Amino acid sequence: METKLLNKIISKLEKKEVSFDNGLSEKEVSGIEKIFNISFPEDLKLFLKSKLPVSNGFVHWRYGLNSEEGRKEINERLNWPLEGLLHSIKGGYFWFDKWETKPSDFQSQKNIVQQAFKSYPKLIPIYSHRYIPSIPKEVGNPVFSIHQADIIYYGNDLADYFSNEFKFEVPEKFGKVLSPKKINFWSDMVEGNV
Repeated sequence: METKLLNKIISKLEKKEVSFDNGLSEKEVSGIEKIFNISFPEDLKLFLKSKLPVSNGFVHWRYGLNSEEGRKEINERLNWPLEGLLHSIKGGYFWFDKWETKPSDFQSQKNIVQQAFKSYPKLIPIYSHRYIPSIPKEVGNPVFSIHQADIIYYGNDLADYFSNEFKFEVPEKFGKVLSPKKINFWSDMVEGNV
């Protein structure tokens, strides 16, 4: 994401009454990535280093870095996608066809899903139940809306996501990603929901 586009998005978010704190330092970013075992994609990292959104619904990364309660809150949000899928599986209305044959008992199902999750790109929460994949560690990853097994694209990239979530237009001069990048497992989940 170019600096001019980033500044335009922040300006538009401020007009939508999103509150910001000073951006994260490189040391804070490294600490967060280490504590939570995540890697921010480059555009999200640039955004968070520029200004840190602190309005309700956003992830309070600095709080998570500096407080046990904050760590707990962020870990809950990081675990939300897995917990949501497990809830759908336990309810009997979801099983991904690329996993092993579905066992009859929930504990065996849970073990399969937890093992499979280790190979999927970790999702990083942005706002509410919107997530961006940690890999590929580059600009332009799509943003997913995740509620249990109901998973959709909510933006073809970070700029498109903010535009959709907060109802503003990104000027055409910045270009637009026309289709989302394919992300292992998560894109399959979206395609299964269409």
